[in-house]
Amino acid sequence: MKKLNLLTPGPVPMPPEVYNALGELMSHHRTPEFTKLLIDCHNNLKNFFSTKQPVLFHTSTGSGAMESAIVNCLAKTDEVLVVVSGKFGERWRDICNVYGLKKVHVINVPWGESVRVEQIKAVMDSQPIAAVLTQHCETSTGALHPVKEIAEMLKAYPKTILMVDAITAIGAIELKMDEWGVDVICAGSQKAFMMPTGLSFIALSEKAWKKTEVSDLPKYYFNLKSELKALEKGQTFFSSAVTHIRALNAFFNYLNTQGGVEFLQKRCKLLSKATTEYIKILGLDIFPQVPSPSLTVLKVPKDIDGKKLRQHIEDKYGVVFMGGQDELLGKIIRIGHLGYITNEKLIEGLEALAMALNDFDFKMNQEQIYNAKSLAKKILEETL
Repeated sequence: MKKLNLLTPGPVPMPPEVYNALGELMSHHRTPEFTKLLIDCHNNLKNFFSTKQPVLFHTSTGSGAMESAIVNCLAKTDEVLVVVSGKFGERWRDICNVYGLKKVHVINVPWGESVRVEQIKAVMDSQPIAAVLTQHCETSTGALHPVKEIAEMLKAYPKTILMVDAITAIGAIELKMDEWGVDVICAGSQKAFMMPTGLSFIALSEKAWKKTEVSDLPKYYFNLKSELKALEKGQTFFSSAVTHIRALNAFFNYLNTQGGVEFLQKRCKLLSKATTEYIKILGLDIFPQVPSPSLTVLKVPKDIDGKKLRQHIEDKYGVVFMGGQDELLGKIIRIGHLGYITNEKLIEGLEALAMALNDFDFKMNQEQIYNAKSLAKKILEETL
């Protein structure tokens, strides 16, 4: 495969330490050596999630953790409220429907917009809601939802839990599970954890753990009680993803030398700021009203097919961005800021975007392009 500059929301570029860990010889997952590795990873995950609660592993994509959250914390008689503002809000809704919950209430937010706390409160005041399900960052649009404010509002509803898909948010955005009062957080390995797809993580508050005692939805592989018992022995309930957990350990070793999760958050903000300013100088518009620093989403000029533009950037310039999905197909380009992205690689990707737009007759003068690059470089050189 040709070497490409990967600037997508996930999977993401990986640091050398992670690549090296992935190449180690295989070992068994029921050994003292692996048990220590697993426990070390678990302790680091608790810090990453800002929680004292256990953070459990599934060998799955992040969507597996979302399904796990639903089948472990909810019951057939429950009514839930789902925020749908893009492709992954739809996923929360669809999983709830598959498991036949009593009623799935939906707040449909226009793609690119963020939910308002008042919208959620209005439903809470009129319906017996057992759980509110939302994204922190809606990956398909780049929109950021006010999770801290939602959690604060829900403190007035002690029977309701807040379940957050933080797959593209955790590590990039401040998210304090215990302090804010978030009850369930789901995450995936292919984003801020800088490793391949294949591990998902889930943490439950004490309040959410109590919900597992009355959950009557079917569960076998995604049984968190079984996973918790296994973790207490330094194991996973099913065969462990040895290579992935080694890679996770390597990621934490790398991260701890850089300054921890705060370093990642600052780095994402810096990449986001540089990209946003570059795009504005080119004369392009940002799509979401409240952008997440996890990724920058730009509107493709109306007379250009974004799908063809993105393919052209990959074929001619060797840079991989992501496009829109469903109603946004061909209308946006998504530039990721998670992962091991150097300043040089980001600038290379932004220059490829500018050159490709010129190829598609979206003409910019050289002064614009020079000014955009100069400002982006200046921002990236800011001290973390």
